[in-house]
Amino acid sequence: MWNFNKFQDNTAVILPDGREVSYPELQRLSNSLGAKIADRSLIFNLCSNTLGSLLGYVSALEHRNVPLMLDEHIALEVVNGFIDEYRPDYLWLPVSRREDFAGTVIYETEGYVLLRTEFNREYQLHDDLALLLTTSGSVGSPKFVRQSYKNIAANTASIVKYLHLDTAERAITSLPMNYTFGISVINSHLMVGATLVLSPYTIMQREFWTLMSEQKVTSLSGVPYTYEMLDKLRFMRRDLPDLHTLTQAGGKLSPELHQKFAEYAQAQGKNFVVMYGQTEATARMSYLPPELSLTKVGSMGIAVPGGKFSLIDADNQQIIEPGVVGELVYEGDNVTLGYAQSRGDLAKGDEFGGRLLTGDMARFDEDGFYYVVGRKKRFLKIFGNRVNLDETERLIKSHFCDLDCACAGQDDAMCIYVTNQQRLKEVQNFVAETSKINFVAFKVKYLAEIPKNEAGKTLYKELDKIA
Repeated sequence: MWNFNKFQDNTAVILPDGREVSYPELQRLSNSLGAKIADRSLIFNLCSNTLGSLLGYVSALEHRNVPLMLDEHIALEVVNGFIDEYRPDYLWLPVSRREDFAGTVIYETEGYVLLRTEFNREYQLHDDLALLLTTSGSVGSPKFVRQSYKNIAANTASIVKYLHLDTAERAITSLPMNYTFGISVINSHLMVGATLVLSPYTIMQREFWTLMSEQKVTSLSGVPYTYEMLDKLRFMRRDLPDLHTLTQAGGKLSPELHQKFAEYAQAQGKNFVVMYGQTEATARMSYLPPELSLTKVGSMGIAVPGGKFSLIDADNQQIIEPGVVGELVYEGDNVTLGYAQSRGDLAKGDEFGGRLLTGDMARFDEDGFYYVVGRKKRFLKIFGNRVNLDETERLIKSHFCDLDCACAGQDDAMCIYVTNQQRLKEVQNFVAETSKINFVAFKVKYLAEIPKNEAGKTLYKELDKIA
């Protein structure tokens, strides 16, 4: 995947305490862990922005094992559901969570421990399978995206190309490692021998900004919620002379914030790069060249190098006129293999064939720049996490047997309707805890009855009218 031998004199990782890990040291640590794991194993990695978590990911890919990436704080009942479905060969997790899981400890380093499970190897892993990432946030769905070595290499190369990355870059981990955007930052910087500044802090903490300054961070990545917070934190008043690139993906930024950050970047001589992506396309499908960030406000840009966009109408006919809305279709080597719902699916090969129906509705202008205008399916982007509304309903109903529910809303603001007035706060806390998303994103309302048609399907358009 990477060629660490090319970067013998480079620093791969800087930790919050100032410790530096060179590329040769990262390679040595990777090999030590890899030697403990049987060939072509499935490994659950409970991720944090730490050296231990990064080591688990790097070692797995370097030794052709398959990591399934999950948040380190994932609810025990959720991860146990995944374990039942996927029967992993190993668990790689923080020492603090060791007692939560059964298994034999066979290795420990950098605050992480490797557990060998007792499952039998009933299913094989396809030779092309490299990585498993969730596609609907962390809301309990057993559905994962199957990414191949070719997918990761192709998308990483295109990101390196359009962002002009080199060994001088110093990126901070401002996004979760188990999130497709976050892992793409890691992949692209390791590819060119650049430096990753591992931050366990959020942008809301003073320590994050201290780390930014002390380690002379050159790039900062975020989802729309990140930029909303940066604006409230008066980010533009900060003195960050080493920071030269701001990248944004994970949902559509409001035109007002797009304009504001584009103007800031232009005035400060920095690059503001708006992008668009999905886990099903490994990470990123489009970018807006920074020199056009002010003239194309609201646009997600053009396809990444090696990719191609088109639009289709309701009859699957290609749209060739500017300004006409249709479903966005993407083609490229970064289109992933398909989905998995259980361990048996990990033996499957390529089911997408390099073509992805994104589920997003979009248009393009006279210059060929694309604009997302809405979504075709029932999911929202909540603070950069794609959350499936139907899956959230299923989880609530399975956890609370004394109520019916329906989920609707808009990006960063899900509205949950329930039929038990005594459970409003409990439902809010449950969804927040299960998804690992701040509870402020979820508003829970009481309804005596969920409106449904004769076939028993929820009438979502009626919810706001009667709430």
